[in-house]
Amino acid sequence: AFVVMPIATVVIYESIFSFRYETEEWLRFSTEDFDGLICERSDFYSSDGTRLAGYKYSKDGQAPKGGVIVAHGLGGGGHNFYMPFIDVFTSNGYKVFAYDAHGNDESDGKSAKGLPQGVIDLDSAISHAKSLDDYADLPIVLFGHSWGAYSSASVLSMHPDVKAVVIVSGFNESEDLILHQGRQFVGPLADLTAPYVFLYERLKFGSEYADASALSGISDSEAQIIVVHSEDDTDVPIGYGYERLYSELKGSERVEFVKYEDRGHSYVFCSEDAQDYRDELNDDYTAYVESHGGKYNAEIKQEFMSANLDKAKCFEPDPELVSLILQTYDEVSVDG
Repeated sequence: AFVVMPIATVVIYESIFSFRYETEEWLRFSTEDFDGLICERSDFYSSDGTRLAGYKYSKDGQAPKGGVIVAHGLGGGGHNFYMPFIDVFTSNGYKVFAYDAHGNDESDGKSAKGLPQGVIDLDSAISHAKSLDDYADLPIVLFGHSWGAYSSASVLSMHPDVKAVVIVSGFNESEDLILHQGRQFVGPLADLTAPYVFLYERLKFGSEYADASALSGISDSEAQIIVVHSEDDTDVPIGYGYERLYSELKGSERVEFVKYEDRGHSYVFCSEDAQDYRDELNDDYTAYVESHGGKYNAEIKQEFMSANLDKAKCFEPDPELVSLILQTYDEVSVDG
């Protein structure tokens, strides 16, 4: 047991986090998709010396209220998926700093390495943004989804001066999602390797990052918090994030909870019209595939989506959620 289990742990862990993630071409946004959106590269380095691609977003003619740092999820590539929200933030007086985490899109790294790496990269991103003249005197707020949500809440222990955080489809701590993902790969064996996984993460990332959690980060700060989740999320089950935070923080005046029933994981922050559009698009895609031999592959998806996808409709941010986020950001940036 003392030989086999540690070896099995390393093999399982590295098999889960052994991939690079690239945004699919048909899904990729550009600044030309948004009126007046300006992007300037500003690369930086994570603590292990890996070069990470950073992006400063803004719009002309606005006195900035604050700086929003966007932390992306795991599995679909870097920050590009969140550009509709970046456009919303810059259109409402905020400068935005976004980045591609380790092993994603334009950043270096052979893989994402593991969940604590998200906290490490965000820690570096915040420090980098604070060092830039564009953001140096601005109040800093965070927007994170999934991996980025866990990272955004956890990093508050390192940056308690952050004014507000939006936690979308996040989880409380690495070990929760590691067990969930491990069970998908190897079943009950994941539970047997759990103690070794936690030890391996501490050896690989250091205890400061491996032990980080959303609850500890929130308790170490005075930031305003918005927690968003959907009950039907199967990628990050609601019990690992929203419900855990709700049980501990439901009485806090600085934490607001938003729960949906049927928005899943990836599109929880999109409008109902966007959801209806995606349903229609998926039906059309199924019919298209069936009419072309019935074989689903990346090539036929690229062909169909390039010809038919209206990204503005598909990824339209939910207006009520946007209003709540902007109100919270404004309260801590302008009024605070």
